[in-house]
Amino acid sequence: MLKSIKRRLQGAVLPAVFLAICAYFAHHAISGSRGTEARAVRMAQIEDARAELRLAEAERDAMDRRVAGLRAEHLDRDMLDERARALLNVVGKDEIVIPYGPNERLF
Repeated sequence: MLKSIKRRLQGAVLPAVFLAICAYFAHHAISGSRGTEARAVRMAQIEDARAELRLAEAERDAMDRRVAGLRAEHLDRDMLDERARALLNVVGKDEIVIPYGPNERLF
C-alpha cells in the first residue's frame, strides 16, 4: 500500500512542477512589469501624452498665426490697430465695443 502511494506521488511530482512553472509564467505574463496590465497602463499614459501633444500643437499653431500676422510682408494694419487698441485700452468716439467672454479671447 505504501509503495502504491509512493509511486503515485512520484508520478505526480513532474506534472505538479510543470504546473507550478506554467502558473509562474502566466502570473508574470499578466501582472509583471511587462505584462498585459502594465501594457494597459502604458497605453493610457501614451494616450494622455498624445492629448497633451495635440493641445501643445494647437497652442503652437495659434502662436504661429499671430507671429505670421506681424511679419513685415504680411502685416495686417487692421489687426495691428486692433491689438494696439486692445493693449492700450483705447476706443474711438464713434466705435462700439463688444466684449468677448472669458474663454473667447481673440488673441
